[in-house]
Amino acid sequence: MTVLATKRAEAKPRFGPPASLSVPALALFGFFAIVPLIIALGLSFTRWNGLGSPEWVGFDNWVTIFSDPAIAHSIWLTLGLMILSWVIQTPIAMLLGVFLAGHERYREILAVIYFVPLLLSSAAIAIAFRNLLDPNFGLFASGAIPFLDQNWLGDPDLAFITVTLIIAWQFIPFHTLLYQGGARQISQSMYEAAALDGAGRVRQFFSITVPQMKYTIVTSSMLMMVGALTYFDVIWILTQGGPGDATRILPLAMYQTGFVANQMGLASAIAIVLAVVGMTISLTITRLSGFSRMESQMEGE
Repeated sequence: MTVLATKRAEAKPRFGPPASLSVPALALFGFFAIVPLIIALGLSFTRWNGLGSPEWVGFDNWVTIFSDPAIAHSIWLTLGLMILSWVIQTPIAMLLGVFLAGHERYREILAVIYFVPLLLSSAAIAIAFRNLLDPNFGLFASGAIPFLDQNWLGDPDLAFITVTLIIAWQFIPFHTLLYQGGARQISQSMYEAAALDGAGRVRQFFSITVPQMKYTIVTSSMLMMVGALTYFDVIWILTQGGPGDATRILPLAMYQTGFVANQMGLASAIAIVLAVVGMTISLTITRLSGFSRMESQMEGE
């Protein structure tokens, strides 16, 4: 009887929320994401200055993308920003997140302080750092520390790393919050068992904390890398892509091509490249990490 009752229970259909509830969300996504993407794809095969009628040019814009050294340089800068920002943000955000996961009162106060940069607008952050790093009137212009008295935003060799550090400073609090939440989901019994076996704090971190936060790392990394394809406001206010083209990443190249040079067709092709790269990165990380098969790692589940 017990086996029969179990089979009958398993045979009963499971009712969830009706699929119709997803229609409004899908409609909004299609209208604000899919439709503009299709329009941009169509414009990528045209020559258009934004005023007259688009002129069909076939694959000329795509040939330009893969043959123009300036656009190739922007692509490499974008990839460099993506990798470098991940290398800087991930270890700092993870360590801060694990540290702030404790329930001591002073850690909660520090969590509020660390979160402040995320509350500021990108424009305010860019203006503040531009003034602080001004070679004539900035914070290090006195020459008291010769190493810091440099033209951080005007030197082609320093501008890119400076911009990357500023972006990392802005978004580390967000990823710290992700790692803080992930660390608090780890069962304390695992740390207690490891301590009984003689494992120290460092061993516990690499043997328990890091493996248990696998999916948090995947989520954070995906947001960092795809987010690097959308950086615009901070870099535009700081350097406008300069000096020269030292910080002219692909989103800036798209803006300057479309709204400064009035080549909307070529700018649309660049936009399609950004979208394809972003989706490729997301799908690759999801597939390689097994994120699509994510299961709960909480104790008892």
